[in-house]
Amino acid sequence: MKNKVWLITGCSTGFGRELAKLVLQSGYKAGVASRNTDDVKDIVESYPEMAVALKLDVTKPEEIKTAVETVTQKFGTIDVLVNNAGIGYFGAIEESEEDEVRRMFEINFFGLANMTKAVLPIMRTQKSGHVVNIASIGGLVGFPAVGFYNATKFAVDGYSEALSKETKHLGIKVTVIAPSGFRTDWAGRSANNSKIVIDDYKETAGTNKNNIRGYSGKQPGDPERAAKAIVEAVEAENPPLRLLLGKAALKGARNKLQELQKDFDTWEATTVGADFPEGE
Repeated sequence: MKNKVWLITGCSTGFGRELAKLVLQSGYKAGVASRNTDDVKDIVESYPEMAVALKLDVTKPEEIKTAVETVTQKFGTIDVLVNNAGIGYFGAIEESEEDEVRRMFEINFFGLANMTKAVLPIMRTQKSGHVVNIASIGGLVGFPAVGFYNATKFAVDGYSEALSKETKHLGIKVTVIAPSGFRTDWAGRSANNSKIVIDDYKETAGTNKNNIRGYSGKQPGDPERAAKAIVEAVEAENPPLRLLLGKAALKGARNKLQELQKDFDTWEATTVGADFPEGE
């Protein structure tokens, strides 16, 4: 079990950093990726035979290619890919700036998808592997002020579900992680604010943005415990497709289930009535 090789993106802070440290402490080998390798130098230097630092911006195809080649050349394969690199962005949907939104999609979704596509041939060949995509409870539940961030994470969730169905027969497992508030840098310097402010959204998007910003550093979620949960899921014989992390994530997801059930039941006749009558 401990001979597995991990590749983890976004290891400079937060989940990625804590996960990289725990994976190496647990006896696994790992490619530890960051846009600046100085940010992970201390981790790699503590495990010179077990770790390799990777300069990786997931929006740059050439750096994805080099990172995958570096890990396979050093360790022979990649067994676990953790797509953790990501950013946030605050603004009501009407306030949101297109260049910022597109940049976020390039990192949160397309970077994740391109990383996965680069690693899948390795996993297909060996008929085993595990892709772990870090999404958010915001990939299951929409919130004011982060509508486009929600969109990136909803995309990750749907992509992950489809991928799991495409690769299960190949021995490749997929888990999408949905955390609530954790004490990472996500709500700090890792998330820009829209420069556009529309007063009509003050009570909704404005209030939630201020609440999230004000909560930064005080969230109940512990990144070290989150890292342990992710390792536990990877080591499980039957890992979950979706793993919620944090009490708020569980509460939010259950509320969403209730809302879905109410709409489905209330509008059942209309839903079924949209089909041709049986026999036609």
